[in-house]
Amino acid sequence: MAELVFFSGTMDCGKSTLALQMDYNHRARGRGGIRFSRNDRAGESVISSRLGLRSDAVEVTDRTDFWEETVRRRTGGMRVDYLICDEAQFYSPEQVEQLARLVDEMDVDVFAFGITTDFRARLFPGSQRLVELADRIEVLQVQALCWCGRRATHNARTVDGIMVVTGAQVVVGDIAGDDGRPAPGDTPVVGYETLCRRHYMRRVTAHAAGLMAGREESLPFELDACLWQGSGKQQPGN
Repeated sequence: MAELVFFSGTMDCGKSTLALQMDYNHRARGRGGIRFSRNDRAGESVISSRLGLRSDAVEVTDRTDFWEETVRRRTGGMRVDYLICDEAQFYSPEQVEQLARLVDEMDVDVFAFGITTDFRARLFPGSQRLVELADRIEVLQVQALCWCGRRATHNARTVDGIMVVTGAQVVVGDIAGDDGRPAPGDTPVVGYETLCRRHYMRRVTAHAAGLMAGREESLPFELDACLWQGSGKQQPGN
């Protein structure tokens, strides 16, 4: 029987890699499928992995109807046994319901991949609906790590290395480098960083921790980087 399966985890835990691997495995067994993605960091109409793997995909927009997309291809003679749906957190609740309908009424397997919460630790609407409707929810076993070495559980948005908690829910970007430092230049650099809950709640990114390295009176987890920025005080180390 077909299933709607939601594979979830933080950024940098291998979701897109698994999506491409599953697509390969099913095609190798003679099954036909469609790859979908939305707002991939590599651009439109692609599923890309940080390991360097990538494949073409159908770009999902606000107007995409998964039921119509599948019916059109089947009517045209294409075999559609499954769907690979990457970056599923960006799908609308109505689109997730279309995926569930495909499973129930057309016996199409749907494998959805995405993060559950945004940079504010709030559920994405698409992810919420997937949690509500999925036959199974699989938490990926590859653990992303916080700069402190603990398991990362939250996705933080940064601007020039400083964590922010306001702004549009969807801003496409990638994870920061190993040291979390912003790139040089005058234009603010928006990025993402995976953090453990402790450092997410205290808003301490790798960059903020680096600024604290020379301050003996404070420990990295005691710094609220956003408060330093918002108060207009000179940041530690400057």
